[in-house]
Amino acid sequence: MNIPLVIAKELSIAEKQVVTVINLFTEGATVPFIARYRKEHTGGLDEDFLRNIEDRLSYLTILEERKTTVLKSIEEQGKLTDELRDKINAATKLQEVEDLYLPYKPKRKTRGTIAKAKGLEPLVLFILQNPNFSEDFEEILAQYINAELGVETIAEALQGAKDIIAEMISETAEVRQEVREFMQDEATIVSSKNENKKEDPNLKKKDVYDVYHNFSAPLNKIKEYQILAINRGESDGYLKAILSFDKPGVLNRIFDKYFEYDESFFLDILEEVVDDSFMRLIFPSIEREVRNLLTEEADLHAIEIFAANLRQLLLQPPISNRMILGIDPGFYSGSKIAVIDTTGKYVEGATMYPHPPQNKTAEAKRILLDMIERHKVNLIAIGNGTASRETEQLVADLIKENKLKCHYLIVNEAGASVYSASAVAKDEFPDLEASQRGNISIARRVLDPLAELVKIDPKSIGVGLYQHDVDQKLLSKKLDDVVVSCVNYVGVDVNTASASLLNYVSGLNKRIANNVIKYRERIGKFKNRQELMDVTGMGEKAFEQCAGFLRIPNGENPLDNTSIHPESYEATTKLLKLCDLSTTHINEKGNLVDLFVKTKGVEKVAKEIGVGEPTLVDILDNLKKPGRDPREEMPLPILRSDVLKIEDLQDGMKLKGTVRNVVDFGAFVDIGVKQDALLHISQIANKFVKNPLELLKVGDIIDVTVIGIDVPKQRISLSMIK
Repeated sequence: MNIPLVIAKELSIAEKQVVTVINLFTEGATVPFIARYRKEHTGGLDEDFLRNIEDRLSYLTILEERKTTVLKSIEEQGKLTDELRDKINAATKLQEVEDLYLPYKPKRKTRGTIAKAKGLEPLVLFILQNPNFSEDFEEILAQYINAELGVETIAEALQGAKDIIAEMISETAEVRQEVREFMQDEATIVSSKNENKKEDPNLKKKDVYDVYHNFSAPLNKIKEYQILAINRGESDGYLKAILSFDKPGVLNRIFDKYFEYDESFFLDILEEVVDDSFMRLIFPSIEREVRNLLTEEADLHAIEIFAANLRQLLLQPPISNRMILGIDPGFYSGSKIAVIDTTGKYVEGATMYPHPPQNKTAEAKRILLDMIERHKVNLIAIGNGTASRETEQLVADLIKENKLKCHYLIVNEAGASVYSASAVAKDEFPDLEASQRGNISIARRVLDPLAELVKIDPKSIGVGLYQHDVDQKLLSKKLDDVVVSCVNYVGVDVNTASASLLNYVSGLNKRIANNVIKYRERIGKFKNRQELMDVTGMGEKAFEQCAGFLRIPNGENPLDNTSIHPESYEATTKLLKLCDLSTTHINEKGNLVDLFVKTKGVEKVAKEIGVGEPTLVDILDNLKKPGRDPREEMPLPILRSDVLKIEDLQDGMKLKGTVRNVVDFGAFVDIGVKQDALLHISQIANKFVKNPLELLKVGDIIDVTVIGIDVPKQRISLSMIK
């Protein structure tokens, strides 16, 4: 198989592009590096294309290795024909290879192998090769009675032949594929309540599965979240699920696919064998395959949604130059509070008990007011977990009562407890208890969401559905890819970044990241990018991969605070000289350079300075906005000073909200009430919306109208339709 050609056809790109990317991967280049700094080589392929190539390369390599193993095994058995070799070599899926290998796969003792050992294969051949037989069949069967081999009656001889034929049918690749396609196209999944499950007093959990107590959907139309819900219901023991299908229809397809004739003296026997082969040997495995395939597709869909939400969460704009007070709300154990300065440094912390059972509200307000006034706090970050809305009310009252010039916002605190107990947190705050670290993390998520969230396992950041049910290995890889993409997209200040953040930079690993920190502690701040070569473990390849993503603000060379790679510094200097400028002018003269290039022509200037056109365009972008943080272009979170109650809402009320989570059926939106409101997919736009992610993303600030309020159930429905 020509793997690059196969991938190229699948992705509708040139084979040369795929070959180039594979060679770059082989040389140790990372996806972010190739996407940004090797555009001329790849034809401008973006990260999505590159990761698709990476994934398909991995799969097809495994496929080729499996083909080699299978061919060797069959050849050692002396059963490899040219036709079979060609079929295996032509297979494009692992399942096709396994289907072709099935008849030759070493297997345990079965009814078919036992019958073969009794010498009944010739009888099978007679039945299959003589459809026009018209004499006494019992005379034929009697010839196979052999007490020594264990065949004592003609009934045993016939049953043995049936068992052999049943296995022959079940091990035919074309038959299995026919059944597989029939199930995928024609079958329906039906779920029902598991009556054997003891009633759970947790009514809320039962409510989750009520809709699936009498549910059915065609396999080719069922939604991904419905598959995951049914799977979870089965796993929890609340549901039973089966495949419903036209059995006579699938049996007819098997017969037509396997037998070359429609009429036979042995038709009744063969129809019985087909039924047995399907029910006993084919259907159980195909049912597992089809369900597994549905689950894989649902997993991929859920993971893509999780990844898209995570990306938007990580790329939330930082709120800088604020003294921030973080609150990790709680009831019994109290609410932890901490102040951080404009650089994220921990200043002071305390514990207050404003909520039940202690109810020390007045004391909590005194503690908060004292910290706010002493440290000139102008922003309060409240975690969205237990007691969040009660704490929000407390803070809103405090601001109003004391006419404070500060605001608050609700912060997704998912993973804060994971961070609190982590080695990273212990290293950062060795003198603080774990319970006191979470509120610092909450505050820092406002100051710089990306820098703080990379310290936490991405799976612990709750911006998806069914993250604990999907393929965990696949989920981890996808989310790690997202974090890597975001970190390198934004860039990292090498003089302030934590080891956790540096670890995600292209070309770096945990060991080199820690060595960068040690170098800073020993020598001081990096003055230029070339100094990175002095870090232990930083070889030329690692430097090539990471240099463009590491920033040095206020360093010796202004270009070190851009995403222009050091390998393009010479070309950049030539470009500036053409404009009678030097690198010291890039902060105020970038637009002048852009105008010069447009006037003279991009192609001509690119040739003159010795780079490709895509690289020249990137250089111009960086000269116009050196040190730019792309997150600054995104809308800031809504800052509030007062709180709404669900009882304050009215149908038709128009509000601004923040998208907290996007799911298959819509989005959950924070409108400043105790619980997030549901914006159903049908209420997003005046048109059919197939996927909410087409129009919404986590962090979006949107205008919504209240269209439904259920106070007893604490449910709010929203609409964006005008």
